[in-house]
Amino acid sequence: MNMKELNVIDLGRCSYTKAWDIQKEIHAKRVRREIPDTLILVEHPHVYTLGKNADAHNLIATQDYLKSMGIEIFKVDRGGDITYHGLGQLVGYPIFNLKEHRESISWYVHSVEEVLIRMLSEFSIEAHREKGLTGVWVENRKIVAIGMRVSHWVTMHGFALNVFTDLSLYDGIIPCGITTKGVTRMVDLNKDIQWEDVKLKVIDKFVEVFSFEKVTANAS
Repeated sequence: MNMKELNVIDLGRCSYTKAWDIQKEIHAKRVRREIPDTLILVEHPHVYTLGKNADAHNLIATQDYLKSMGIEIFKVDRGGDITYHGLGQLVGYPIFNLKEHRESISWYVHSVEEVLIRMLSEFSIEAHREKGLTGVWVENRKIVAIGMRVSHWVTMHGFALNVFTDLSLYDGIIPCGITTKGVTRMVDLNKDIQWEDVKLKVIDKFVEVFSFEKVTANAS
């Protein structure tokens, strides 16, 4: 029997457009079972992305603000509303074939949340789920946004974890269309965190939660 393998691709800092193209290429290969499950890790320049069901009114930034901050806007094919990606935020795109795990989108979302909750615990940050909402929370503030697409039972898009993120960039949107809750970041909850340590713990927890037996790593 083949070992359950996770391939990790670290793109470093990479434009949203390029990373999206890479996602689509990896997704197609995974559908054809040419490659194992793959986790893409990346840090994007400033962008706002709107999911397929996003309410345009949740983008409140003016054109002058977008231009002055160098923020691009993308309409994408994931679920969810509007969110921000930017420097200091670790974005992960798991491209997993759920036929080799469990054919359940709710199970998958729950499992990705579990990965991040366990990872945050390693840094003494107590996080949780909020009933009826997607993502991971610390008290009343979101620390991880999750939005995804599943096609042929293979996942795309994924999570955005605020590590050192400039939270003022969320001022141009109503994050995920939620007006009653805030956002937070890891560095405000643990001053001693290091970027590379966070990435390694994220990988470790994906291995743990999804029961991978082997990990291969590829830099961009």
